[in-house]
Amino acid sequence: MRFQTPLEPATLIRRYKRFLADIRLEDGREVTAHCANPGSMMGLAKPGTRIWVEPNEDPKKKLKYGWRLVDHENGHFTGVDTSLPNRALKAALMTQTIPELSAYDTVLPEQKYGTKSRIDFLLRALNLPDAYVEVKSVTLMRQPGLAEFPDSVTARGAKHLTELAQMAQSGHRALLFYLVQRTDCTEVSVAADIDPTYASALQTATANGVEILAYHTQITPHSIEIGKKLPVCDPQTLAL
Repeated sequence: MRFQTPLEPATLIRRYKRFLADIRLEDGREVTAHCANPGSMMGLAKPGTRIWVEPNEDPKKKLKYGWRLVDHENGHFTGVDTSLPNRALKAALMTQTIPELSAYDTVLPEQKYGTKSRIDFLLRALNLPDAYVEVKSVTLMRQPGLAEFPDSVTARGAKHLTELAQMAQSGHRALLFYLVQRTDCTEVSVAADIDPTYASALQTATANGVEILAYHTQITPHSIEIGKKLPVCDPQTLAL
């Protein structure tokens, strides 16, 4: 999936109010960019960080730049826009390039289910159980090569796990899909110390039939694509 508009390099001045970031463009101008990430962005929002932003000319948008990437300046990138994983995964599901889900030929985004919730993707195919797929963007890395989720307490994430478990118990497939928006990670785990409630909910969900998938992403200032499957630490072995 290519970015709609060529990204421009910039320097982060500060991130604040969750969705705002003051940045310095290459020409020296200081502007405010939209930060499409409600999480803590632990380790990614240090002032002075080199970033990449996407400009826009939409008259309906007050902010003319959107923060898309952190450039670690060692050949690796992190995608910080939490809407991008759904877009990238939708493209992969439509082309049936995720082996575990390739048998499904109907992809329905944002379908109502559970208690006032929407599943990211509902997949259907003849003679197969429906598959409910919840996508989580993973950007936290505290140990080299290990991606972790979540980066802050997420009551919403725990609720999604309970509802996925209900779908699995009803005879459907229910999948939690971790899309790691970092090019420097090779495995995935749960940050149980950050949110033990979420970690416990994940253990319960997997015990009730919820499947876990994790995939790497290939990120450049030009595009983001889903890469190879990554191993996930067994949630049953997590120390809560």
